[in-house]
Amino acid sequence: MGEIWREAVRYTVLGAAFWLPAERRVAIDRWMRGREEFRKLQAADWVLLSWGKSGRTWLRVMLSRFYQLRYGLPPRSLLGFDNLKRMNSQVPCVFFTHNNYLRNYTQHWTSKLDLYDKRTVMLVRDPRDVAVSQYFQWRFRMRPWKKRINDYPLHGEDVSIYKFMMDPRVGLPRVIEYFNGWAEEFPNLPRLLLVRYEDMRVDPERVLGDILRFTGTPGTDDEIREAVEYAAYDNMKRLEQERFFRFSGARVVPGDKKNPDSYKVRRAKVGGYRDYFEDAQLIEVDRLVDEGLDPVFGYGAGADASAAQGRRVASTPED
Repeated sequence: MGEIWREAVRYTVLGAAFWLPAERRVAIDRWMRGREEFRKLQAADWVLLSWGKSGRTWLRVMLSRFYQLRYGLPPRSLLGFDNLKRMNSQVPCVFFTHNNYLRNYTQHWTSKLDLYDKRTVMLVRDPRDVAVSQYFQWRFRMRPWKKRINDYPLHGEDVSIYKFMMDPRVGLPRVIEYFNGWAEEFPNLPRLLLVRYEDMRVDPERVLGDILRFTGTPGTDDEIREAVEYAAYDNMKRLEQERFFRFSGARVVPGDKKNPDSYKVRRAKVGGYRDYFEDAQLIEVDRLVDEGLDPVFGYGAGADASAAQGRRVASTPED
């Protein structure tokens, strides 16, 4: 069953459930999305895990460019699960997930049992920058039904950026809870590589090289360098403006060309969250991270970023 057919089935089922209460329709949709995630997880060669707005699109473009160069694939072929593997069987099948819907299908609500046996790259970013970026995603890019099924403020609601940031359902407290949940499970994840967005900004060639070696497709210095240059911020912005990947299924297109905050590639600034809050608000925002986030990730006062850099919670591919 093809991807388009699966989506058509899901929409048909949801259409037939139109008269059910909204909560029931949400539960059905999340279960069906979880079932599809479970199918992809079983077939994947490795998993790229992240919270939304953590730099996944940037990494995805770097990986896509590397695979294009290494395996002679078309330049518009943006990596999306098994699409590149169908062009060349040597390309890995990569499952991109926020681990959002999978638990609705497997019922593994707190444990990460579903990923225990999978080689996984976990991409993290400062939760404060993540929450701010998620606010603009919610405000300018997120579809109304997606807001409902993920318990975001509903479409059209007037929510300030600080109120969104402090919302325990979708803001900074929720991101911290997500990170800490994974940290608790690190001992049970023998094949996981932790990658920080901030380290990727400082030395993208080193980080991309680490990921490629860990996932079993090491590249040459020239291939990695060209992949990094291709995915540089200015070029990514240009590609989005030109809707270069519009047929890739990745929605790397602006919500409104006239609004810079509606772009998928928005600012890419480390610590940019500080630009949006008053001093008293920043104190509260930073306090949540300093007091609540596991220091293993290298964020917040007293955390050791160098210890988190390139942290392998995992065995090597040869193991």
